[in-house]
Amino acid sequence: MTALFDPERHQPLAGTAWDATAARAAIERIVQETREAFTPDGLWPIHPNDEEADDPPGPQTSLYFGAAGVIWALDHLAREGAVSPGPSFAEHLPDVQSRSRRLFESEAWRRMLGSGWQTRSWLLGDSGILFTRWKTAPSEPVLSALADTLAENTEDPALELMWGAPGTMLAALALYRASGSARWADLYRAGARALEASFQWDESLGADIWTQTLYGSRAQYLGPVHGFAGNAFALLQGRDLLEPGQWASLSSRFVRTLEVTAIRGAQGINWAPRTGARPPEAPLLVQHCHGAPGMVTALSALEAPIDELLLGAGELTWAAGPLAKGANLCHGTAGNAHAFLKLFQRTGDGEWLERARCFAMHAILQSEAEAAQLGRRRYSLWTGDLGLACFLWECIRASARFPTMDVL
Repeated sequence: MTALFDPERHQPLAGTAWDATAARAAIERIVQETREAFTPDGLWPIHPNDEEADDPPGPQTSLYFGAAGVIWALDHLAREGAVSPGPSFAEHLPDVQSRSRRLFESEAWRRMLGSGWQTRSWLLGDSGILFTRWKTAPSEPVLSALADTLAENTEDPALELMWGAPGTMLAALALYRASGSARWADLYRAGARALEASFQWDESLGADIWTQTLYGSRAQYLGPVHGFAGNAFALLQGRDLLEPGQWASLSSRFVRTLEVTAIRGAQGINWAPRTGARPPEAPLLVQHCHGAPGMVTALSALEAPIDELLLGAGELTWAAGPLAKGANLCHGTAGNAHAFLKLFQRTGDGEWLERARCFAMHAILQSEAEAAQLGRRRYSLWTGDLGLACFLWECIRASARFPTMDVL
């Protein structure tokens, strides 16, 4: 029988009681130390856990785990009143974008992406940096460049949120919400049409699924970063821009895919990283990027009777406990706990908020221990301390906005 999670990847919950004052202090500490660590030449140092052996030298630049994400988070937390006023370093974003382009021009990135090489990505490339430039210092030239980049990404074969149209659709949607301009609605709808056309029936699965062409191979991923859940999320967020019949059809197909790919057990419900990719005895991941928490976070707003699936996934995430990898969003304790915030938002049941806050206190301990061990913070949004700070703010607010997905 398949193990729904691997206990070695998780930790016992510390059991520290929720303390909003301590959470605010942790946010302030993270932001202050991040501000102090910035240098114009080095931006922010790469964390050892974010380094790859063949990475080109120099700082990372992206929304995902680079300087753009740090600037986005510093700006967001200051706008929200979560931290004391201070610099976001947004004036350095043009330089960050130039460095990003040089990074993607490197042989290492070209080799990794193969025929799918591009520089337009929402979480790793131009789109996320341009959007952050617009958010922090609006200008028509930046908007024009962003519109061109989003349009070019409409038919990207990655068909997932990190690289493909689903991610850049979120930027178009945010700009439409902010301006009401048809230019952005049209870009969003173009992406939606491309996604709908590529959401195809798979006989062996018994449901519709997207097939990603990514990093030189093809696969059917299920999670919110690289697969089905992220694509469905992008369409769910902009369902008011779709035709009613179009959305009704997509919604029912999403439910079927979610149901047929769910793996049930005594401790709850989980999903594999991709279809048909694991031996039956392999323990499943329980992370935002792959597994139950991310499926809840991406699909909790789906207006369909899927509560049994979502609640089962939440129970599994709670049973598994905090992730040993650390406090981060993508594959850490804060990311998993976002699922609890989403379930609180969907059900109104305060137990889910309490569980999110229990994980939050554990994540603070993880972050502080890692910072003490290395002598510095992990300066990134999706993989580091800035993402944790954003999550802690959501716990204080009792809201459920995931950075660069729900709130842009």
